Amino acid sequence: MATGIVSIAAADHGFEHVSIGLAVLAAGALPVLTLAVAVTWGRLDLADPDVTIRLFTFVAACAVLDNRFLANTAAVWLLGVTAAAAWAVLTAVTARNLIRRSWRELRGRARGAWELCSVGTSGLAIVLVALSRQVDWLWWGAVTMWLVALALYAAMTGLILVRAFAARLDPRGFEPDAWILMGGLAIATLAGDQLYRAGFSGVRGATVVTWIFASLWIVPLTYFGLRHMQRIEARRFAGVWWAMVFPLGMYAAATHAIAGDTGWPAVSTVSLVFFWIAFAAWTIVAVAGLRWLWRVRRGPLPSGHGLR
Repeated sequence: MATGIVSIAAADHGFEHVSIGLAVLAAGALPVLTLAVAVTWGRLDLADPDVTIRLFTFVAACAVLDNRFLANTAAVWLLGVTAAAAWAVLTAVTARNLIRRSWRELRGRARGAWELCSVGTSGLAIVLVALSRQVDWLWWGAVTMWLVALALYAAMTGLILVRAFAARLDPRGFEPDAWILMGGLAIATLAGDQLYRAGFSGVRGATVVTWIFASLWIVPLTYFGLRHMQRIEARRFAGVWWAMVFPLGMYAAATHAIAGDTGWPAVSTVSLVFFWIAFAAWTIVAVAGLRWLWRVRRGPLPSGHGLR
């Protein structure tokens, strides 16, 4: 998902070789990661909302790759149908899991990753816009999914903020997946832009608003992120770091779309800057992950040791 959106951002700014390389990596990684999840499926607690919400990553990943390979009709339909089927199943299971929990429990467990249900739904809206070019009535499905994504974002953000204030802004409570608070609005902006380009002019103002709020998230997230990184253990590699790369890449892509709609040259510059930030973050996380895998293959890490 993160690799795919950075590839799209690279293409937006004319870095074709970088974009193609990342697209190949993303296309190759999706089936591998899907197989890895399938192998461990029996060990997943599908009654836990935290587990099923995080699985919306698969929907978003299919949507991002779908958007990257729009020129390939077969890929668009394959990834689109797969994303829609996964979204339907995960939505039903997650709704069941949430209903069975009390408000207090949900408030206490909400994390930035819980925005993934909104991210996946916005991603599905983008997919449906692409498919509506061949099947007209899917256009209404895209509008519906975009509105549902915004509603889910509002609900999850409310839970997350209540928990954050309850924690009294403790830096130990910050995790990189908090960046999805910004990424959820960025992908909603991109979905709204796709609807606008497809002829639904009524969403133009809303997309500018979601982009502005996504931009506003950057300041507090950067502040708490820097506080969090002052702790030694926070600088050790963890898979959750990828949850920071995706929002940065998505913000670059969404900002590029806003620049195209508004004609504001400064916004295009912001998009370019965030592409390089996202690409740098992708490189750092990828290298750190490879180093971690290398050390694991060489033998178990000593107790208390982590990759910095």
